[in-house]
Amino acid sequence: MPGFQYKAVSADGEVVQGTLEGSDRKQVVEQLHALGQTPIRIDETAVVPARSGRKRHGRKRRLNEEQIANATRELSTLLRAGLPLDRALGVLISLAEGEPIAELLVNVRKEVNGGATLADAIESQGGAFNRFYINLLRAGEAGGALEVVLERLAEHMQQSKEVHDAMVSAMIYPAILIVVAVSSIFILLGYVVPQFTELFEDVGQVLPLPTRITIAVGEGLQSYGWVALLVVVAGVWIMRRQLEDPRGRRRWHARFLNMPLAGAIITRVEVARFARTLGTLLHNGVPLLKALSIVKDSIGNQVIADGIERVAGSLKQGQSLAEPLAEAALFPPFAIHMIRVGEESGRLEELLLQVASIYDRETQVTIKRTLSLLEPVLILVLGIVIAAVIISILMAILGINQLVF
Repeated sequence: MPGFQYKAVSADGEVVQGTLEGSDRKQVVEQLHALGQTPIRIDETAVVPARSGRKRHGRKRRLNEEQIANATRELSTLLRAGLPLDRALGVLISLAEGEPIAELLVNVRKEVNGGATLADAIESQGGAFNRFYINLLRAGEAGGALEVVLERLAEHMQQSKEVHDAMVSAMIYPAILIVVAVSSIFILLGYVVPQFTELFEDVGQVLPLPTRITIAVGEGLQSYGWVALLVVVAGVWIMRRQLEDPRGRRRWHARFLNMPLAGAIITRVEVARFARTLGTLLHNGVPLLKALSIVKDSIGNQVIADGIERVAGSLKQGQSLAEPLAEAALFPPFAIHMIRVGEESGRLEELLLQVASIYDRETQVTIKRTLSLLEPVLILVLGIVIAAVIISILMAILGINQLVF
């Protein structure tokens, strides 16, 4: 039977951790409830002797989104268990894995004890939390459903992370393939081909045109390869500088949207992000205009963000959400139709979340299909280049053999 390492809160508010055996996590949860404990975290692990403690010290790490999501979910669990906010924050501090998150929680608890709301306390911590997080917390506190909002926040962050991780995982193999292919071609042309130069020069024979081209490219890479590398580095630096400037960033983002395949993928990603963020905000009572202002800041593409800002201006003049979105021509027709249906039926936030799920799936499918096509194309191109180099060298060698005989 597998073992599960757990952290839980006892009936008197003490943090305990240990190991229990069970067929699955559900059975372990039932065992903890029977003991009068509220589970916070359960991880499958090898069966080890049970131990308990109040604090786990971790290696100092930079605060990241996963740590914030875990702390958010755990805080929701503690509040659902009936602990007051001050005590729940104290439990989280004792569970914190790493100095950055522990220090942040200590500061938040200090602000809360001083009379601040949780949203105000978190906002005072600088850029660790975005506007979406803070405004959703403020709406939850105003509606008396803080633990529910915290759970939704954790789910939102988890869904966003899963989509991001899925896209990154899908791109790892093609990225490695591209690096290997480019490196192989550079090594072949820059170091292998020039080794034959002396042999061909000693013969004094006029070499075939493909051989002369291959040797010229190889010698060029050997002599001026650093120039090509410098040009690439300079191009990346110039592009980054332009992306830091608002006008330059908008020009580049417009180019990205107009790219044949990448543009469609970027649009789907941004539509899913827009729909999920706006749907979550509306579902928790944030007014539409304020929600759009928050959504605009979460959009990565400047062209689409500017379009959402214009949509917000149209809403101030009394228009609906779907019409100015359709006029902006930035979102696919299906997404506009779903938003229009949501407004007409009074289920806008529900349909927005459905749109987010649909476009998340479409994005992942499109990326997988594109990469599955790209992989054989890269292999084919690499094979053609290597074959062309080998054939050009063999043509010269065969020509020398004919002279000898």
